[in-house]
Amino acid sequence: MDYFIKNIVSLLNEGTNLQENDIEKLIEIPPDFKMGDYAFPCYALSKTLKKSPNAIATELSKTLHAISPISEIRAVGPYVNFFVDKAIFSETVLKNIYEEKDRYGHGNIGIGKTIVIDYSSPNIAKHLAVHHLRSALIGSAIYNIYKTLGYKCVGINHLGDWGTQFGQLIVAYKKWGTEDTHKSYTVTDLNNLYVKFHQEAEKNPRMEDEAREWFKKLEAGDFGAKELWQHFKDISLKEFQKIYDMLGIHFDAFIGESFYNTMIEDTVARINGKGLTRISEQALIVDLEHYDMPPCLLRKRDETTLYATRDIAAAEYRKKTYNFGKMIYVVGSEQKL
Repeated sequence: MDYFIKNIVSLLNEGTNLQENDIEKLIEIPPDFKMGDYAFPCYALSKTLKKSPNAIATELSKTLHAISPISEIRAVGPYVNFFVDKAIFSETVLKNIYEEKDRYGHGNIGIGKTIVIDYSSPNIAKHLAVHHLRSALIGSAIYNIYKTLGYKCVGINHLGDWGTQFGQLIVAYKKWGTEDTHKSYTVTDLNNLYVKFHQEAEKNPRMEDEAREWFKKLEAGDFGAKELWQHFKDISLKEFQKIYDMLGIHFDAFIGESFYNTMIEDTVARINGKGLTRISEQALIVDLEHYDMPPCLLRKRDETTLYATRDIAAAEYRKKTYNFGKMIYVVGSEQKL
């Protein structure tokens, strides 16, 4: 039992008829540190004492006497809040760190529980951007914290390796990327091809149709399209891994959007079966107006799927595979719903 909680439990045990184990289970951390370091809710005593929790909290705060390491006891609504002596707290923390060393902060509250953390998630054929690195660092920190608390952690890098942009990249590669067959391509080269495609497509809009056709071939499993797509992916992952290694960032799985292609039809069928979809401008959507949100586009009018469709399939797959209790997405604020 925590040193400070042990002292609080001892005080409350003398001031109430509750058992120490029951008191310990009720101790909470206040939402604001200005309200105290620990809090005891008085609802459990209300029925026995036939008084309101607020009245009980006020009485207890007057009858309990603060002794070291507790510096102050204060009633805050239905709670009795406890303030610890900051000097003793600092001394205790430093002593524990010195004695426990690398084991400091470890716990077992997560034993038997699984948590999935989705972080970094860069796009294939593009450089790692600042927000991908920020997500990777924050996600890695969250992973390590949960792991030290005993949770089974599953770190997933949800790669952006699917979408019409790969049709565009295939067209660009076929037009301008094969002049030097001995050239060793980099992510910079692939990104330059992507940029050139958009520059040329402004002059020749039919290139967009060609790109859509190539992506439809890719979705259908065309060998040539898949071979080029895998080549782009290999180039990108090799460069990404160098950076992850430099930063000491680990993932348990690199699973891109493409992995969920075979699951899409079942996912859409289930959503359809629940009567949640409708056709809008020849596209399949889920109307979210009731939640003050724009519609979720599941399938475009050319029958290709979108990120949202694959993301739903990914969430279902992860639940079935890992049976997680919690899943955390570490993404930039621009992805806020």
